[in-house]
Amino acid sequence: MTITVAPVEDRLFAGGRWVTAHSDARIEVHNPYSGELVGTAVDGDADDVATAVAAAGEAFESGPWSRMGVEERAAAMERLADELERRGDRIADLVTDEMGQPRTLSRPMNGIVPAAHLRYFAGLIRDYAFEQDRANVLGPGSSIIRREPLGVAGLIVPWNYPQSLLTTKLAPALAVGCTVVIKPAGETPLDALILAEAVEAAGIPDGVVNIVTGGRDTGDALVRHPGVDKIAFTGSTAAGRQIARIGGERLVPVTLELGGKSAAVILDDADFDVTLATLRTMSFMNSGQTCFLLSRVLVPRGRRDEFVDGLVDIARSFRHGDPHREDTELGPLVSERIRSRVRSMVDRAKAEGASILTGGRDLPGEQGTFYEPTILTGASPDSQIAQEEVFGPVVTVLEHDGDDEAVALANDSTYGLGGAVFSQDIERGLGIARRIQTGTVGVNGYAPDLASPFGGYKASGLGREQGPEVFDNYVDIKAINASIPPAS
Repeated sequence: MTITVAPVEDRLFAGGRWVTAHSDARIEVHNPYSGELVGTAVDGDADDVATAVAAAGEAFESGPWSRMGVEERAAAMERLADELERRGDRIADLVTDEMGQPRTLSRPMNGIVPAAHLRYFAGLIRDYAFEQDRANVLGPGSSIIRREPLGVAGLIVPWNYPQSLLTTKLAPALAVGCTVVIKPAGETPLDALILAEAVEAAGIPDGVVNIVTGGRDTGDALVRHPGVDKIAFTGSTAAGRQIARIGGERLVPVTLELGGKSAAVILDDADFDVTLATLRTMSFMNSGQTCFLLSRVLVPRGRRDEFVDGLVDIARSFRHGDPHREDTELGPLVSERIRSRVRSMVDRAKAEGASILTGGRDLPGEQGTFYEPTILTGASPDSQIAQEEVFGPVVTVLEHDGDDEAVALANDSTYGLGGAVFSQDIERGLGIARRIQTGTVGVNGYAPDLASPFGGYKASGLGREQGPEVFDNYVDIKAINASIPPAS
């Protein structure tokens, strides 16, 4: 394999230029397949964060971005999309090196989809109602309801789909006129620096997009900085709770897209082939390192053996190996830390009486941090493996005796991010979907769409991303009570 080695980077991107970092700490990024050093990046400190926030604040208060006409801002976003697209192959290869995502997945998710996000939200903003007239109720005339950009948005991005999960935040924030400070994950800092190159090439005004690489302390400094007016975060529920506490203390809005333990509810009339085709992708994609995956599969007791055998066959069918190869379907887990956690959870489930039908071990015969796709049965619905997010290629199968029990099992979770229902009776499937306590639900498939809001109930987060609804994450609402009577 050939690693796309990024240069050693000692700078952050702030105010439209590359700035020497205050911190002398560095993050080393190692390829989880080969173990080779991919590159290094700054582990930013509070002073580095302050530099970026100051640049974003000045750009918001004094620069042209928030004052531009909508058409001009949308056109700038489309130029940025073009520049990202030109760098798509390079970005995709680098993400594969950073976190082991197979090139066949990294290319669309990190090399193509981010540009599509920018173009989609550039199109939407052209029709967004920044001002509306509303008739007064208690007096004559009308009021102007005005939406104004919040200011500086701190965007904290995870490692599992680093570019596409960034642009779901970046694109709507830019569209409404915010400036941003981006903190990429410590596991994947290098690809964000290519975004900075694209920002320069697109002619985005200085200070509109700023990037500080680093780990948890860098993110904490960004969340706490008094110059940040909004935080948008994707990551673990534990980290999300901490950000929510800080946001509450500071009285700044936060959007949190957190963990999931989503259920695939298989009804007794489900089509076997349709169901298994969905689960092959939506229970194992990115080696299970996807927040909304269907990691709990609820099967009707009368068809238990049929579906369990099908799942075992799926788990054994994947092609593993060098993530740069075009025939590799599942890559390594991002790090030994993550693999150790997955292994520990599966081992505990086995000790508590669950049966491992396939998998349950590090993938034999492969270098890198692989874990074998795993199917478990016999776990208690309240066990750790059935309740907590694994973030690995592990599926827990639970049995049910009808629609009501299936719904109860699906809702027996602290999470509520995704889910799916499988039935040949569409109205029956829709009825079950309406009863499941989760932010997105599919019927006979599951694929969250950019045009629809995405987010979670319960411990899966606060607020929504995607769709036109996301714009309200980045605006303040002002009422101008003019009380001007209508012309006679």
